Amino acid sequence: MNSSDFSLGGFLRRHRDLLRPDHQPDARRRVPGARRDEIARAAGISTGHYARLEQDRAARPSWQTAAALARDLTLDDEAAAQLYRLARPTARRSRPARRERVSPEVRRLIDDWSRAAAIVIDTAQDVLARNAPASALHAPFTRDDNMLHMIFLDPAAARYFGDWNKAAADAVADLRRAVREAPDDPRLTTLVGELAINSAPFRRLWAARETASTGHHLHLFHPEVGELHLTTEIFPISRAAGQRLITHQAEPGSSSADALILLGTLVPRTDTTAGAEKRP
Repeated sequence: MNSSDFSLGGFLRRHRDLLRPDHQPDARRRVPGARRDEIARAAGISTGHYARLEQDRAARPSWQTAAALARDLTLDDEAAAQLYRLARPTARRSRPARRERVSPEVRRLIDDWSRAAAIVIDTAQDVLARNAPASALHAPFTRDDNMLHMIFLDPAAARYFGDWNKAAADAVADLRRAVREAPDDPRLTTLVGELAINSAPFRRLWAARETASTGHHLHLFHPEVGELHLTTEIFPISRAAGQRLITHQAEPGSSSADALILLGTLVPRTDTTAGAEKRP
């Protein structure tokens, strides 16, 4: 590895030099690659800001800026991961000192449901509570404390989601909204960094243009009960800012409805607390 790869500025300079300019070079062009202003314009930042990044004189870029640079420098997955590592040092995601709590009223509500899987999540998509059907529904995952962890970092996701691309795109769209509303939230910043470093699919989605949600239908394959077709609804919890109640229901009388009821009998009620690793 070139020693410049250990510096964000050196990394940016080297990859800019490797990039073909958008226009045809003329006799006056005496430098290789693209110009700073071309990269800055494509990434949506000022030329001065980009120049300071290359000189290692600027504050570290936001994850949105890093994603734009990865896209506009046409980095492959390995190089994009290196850019994210340099933009933000690798950090193990930790929970906030004071974990959000779900009200007793909401917990009693979801625990009374046997025909719907229900979870409560926060702005970072941490799972704060779930009822018995939801616990059984998420049983294939080794770590089920966060929806983004489940989708991007758990191998079970590839078999579990009938349309993984849809689930991933919707989760990233939700995370984008959260970051846009609270850009300085350290939980969100660390979560984006962790996913960007450890998941190539996440890096590609985060760097891509924003897309709208693709609907409320969920198609799953569960090892205990087989195929499930569910409808998802999301309800904001008015007395707990940022918390949302998510329900998964099946068409009454369908095989998916029977499977959901069966799943609810497979997990003891005492096992429905969210937020811990279930297996070593």
